[in-house]
Amino acid sequence: MHPVPSPTFAAIVVAAGQGLRAGQSVPKQFAKWRGKSVVRHSVEALLAAGASGVFVAIPEGAEEIASAALAALPVRFVTGGATRQRSVALALEALAGQNPDRVLIHDAARPELPADVITRLLAALDDLAGAIPALPVVDSMVHADGNTMGDPADRDLLRRVQTPQAFRFADILAAHRGWQGEPTAGDDAQVLKAAGGAVALVEGDARLAKLT
Repeated sequence: MHPVPSPTFAAIVVAAGQGLRAGQSVPKQFAKWRGKSVVRHSVEALLAAGASGVFVAIPEGAEEIASAALAALPVRFVTGGATRQRSVALALEALAGQNPDRVLIHDAARPELPADVITRLLAALDDLAGAIPALPVVDSMVHADGNTMGDPADRDLLRRVQTPQAFRFADILAAHRGWQGEPTAGDDAQVLKAAGGAVALVEGDARLAKLT
């Protein structure tokens, strides 16, 4: 009997934003952070984890700066769209030719990417079509009524959602193709859930904080 091959996974890194950090002249994902570009940190982590391919969504006209930021790494660039959701959809279409079993979708602005988070996400896809890293809310939460305090919110029912988010490739590709919601979809798990897919919550990591 031949062993069953392990599922392959690819990755998309969303680096198509135009936002600048204070004192920087380039989009923040290409700025230096701890000795290398912000985007390079997570791309290297994904490759080290075994990604079969990494597609990076970048702003239009940014291929030169992106190539410098990711020099010598085996990545492919995809020109992003006007919104994050559109950028991801374009990257998924570019990745469709490879048809991986699974895909991780990550925001470049979260440069620290622990390997154990990737492991937990991929393992969760054995049972469900999607998986996202999440952390509990530790502060008290309230609903806002304009500029005044509304009713308290039950923080035990809330989670802070991070990236990368993991999906069975065919499911998330179909979900983006059929997306009829707002063009500014909050994240890809929202897109999958709207298409009827179930999304697992796995333990996140405080190191996955987003740079602003």
